[in-house]
Amino acid sequence: MRADGKLDYLEMQAAGSAIDGVKAFYSAAFGWTFTDYGPRYSAFSEGLDGGFDGSAAAEAKPLPVLFSADLERTLRLVEDAGAKITRPIFDFPGGRRFHFADPAGNELAVWAE
Repeated sequence: MRADGKLDYLEMQAAGSAIDGVKAFYSAAFGWTFTDYGPRYSAFSEGLDGGFDGSAAAEAKPLPVLFSADLERTLRLVEDAGAKITRPIFDFPGGRRFHFADPAGNELAVWAE
């Protein structure tokens, strides 16, 4: 349900011809589907919650975080689909996660309880 002041959309970058590779990656690693709006924009609908990281190590850019029931399996799928792992699996308050860079250079994380 859309409401004023609520997060409603997450837009990530896929400059130039990287969009086809990014779509292939998310399809292979996570089963995402896309709706194309011309040659330079493709939408996805995969759910959204959020939070703020106030630690000193936090970078000044959004970090989309995806969920996985089997973190090790997801790590293998992400690597096999062509991502670069930027932080191997580690513990954090609430669970475990890893970070990766997609083919367009966007950094994301995957977490498990």
